[in-house]
Amino acid sequence: MGSGSDLIVRLVDVSAKYVTSDRWIVRNVSLEVSKGEMVVLMGPSGCGKSTLLNIIAGLLPGVIPGYVEGEVLVDGINPVKQGYKMLTGKVGMVYQNPEIQIITRSVVEELAMAPENLGLPKEEIMSRVEWALDALGLRGYENKDPQTLSGGEKQLVAIASVLTMKPKLLLLDEPTSMLDHIGTRLVLKAISTLKEEYGLTIIVAEHRVEWAVNVADKIYLMTDGRIVLGGTPKQVFSQWETITKLGIRPPGVTEIAYELIKRGVKLEIPVRLEEFEKTLGEEP
Repeated sequence: MGSGSDLIVRLVDVSAKYVTSDRWIVRNVSLEVSKGEMVVLMGPSGCGKSTLLNIIAGLLPGVIPGYVEGEVLVDGINPVKQGYKMLTGKVGMVYQNPEIQIITRSVVEELAMAPENLGLPKEEIMSRVEWALDALGLRGYENKDPQTLSGGEKQLVAIASVLTMKPKLLLLDEPTSMLDHIGTRLVLKAISTLKEEYGLTIIVAEHRVEWAVNVADKIYLMTDGRIVLGGTPKQVFSQWETITKLGIRPPGVTEIAYELIKRGVKLEIPVRLEEFEKTLGEEP
């Protein structure tokens, strides 16, 4: 649990559903995210990850008609009661498909659009654009038409255009699900950099477990609208029986360790390769 001043997100017993749905899509979810943390949401398709991100972004019920119960606080604001516009500039959301987010004909125009809409001075706008270009490794792309870029590059542009708002919280909804292997690597590396070098607070719905255990401060596993496991990668993936029941594949090294433990080998369960090497007495 984070200290009050560092807390960016606090959800207490939150349930939600869309106007179009008969059942609650998110059910009794509680979680906290502190400043600078990377939180990864995992779970099968339809488990409620995207809906949870929509609640935190203030989109549900602010933009998307629906119902939200429980306590929602994002940077001290309750968007359900105070209105989603209170989160403008504080929270940035990036979706699966970069195509739906990109509307201009050059990368620099795309990045400048959001701060222009905030009515910021030109110098401040350009300063933010320069920062976002550096943060996402997009130097040299300024005058390119986003439509000519690869899927991975388009997603970097989509993320960069959100970053020019200088949000306190970045939300990413399965940002690699529509990308090929090269695009996926590009985007996941960029997200890791935003956390490690820029200290951004990030919540990402992502199913690539090997990447998640290396970057996440906390992982939350969801099924049927509920969080069934949460904690550090080690705390979560030590729960072998629960993981198996959920049908979530643990990291490769964890899977091997489980097999060895079944055969009577005494091991501390690793989630990263370097931990496994230490466990086996083979220092890297």
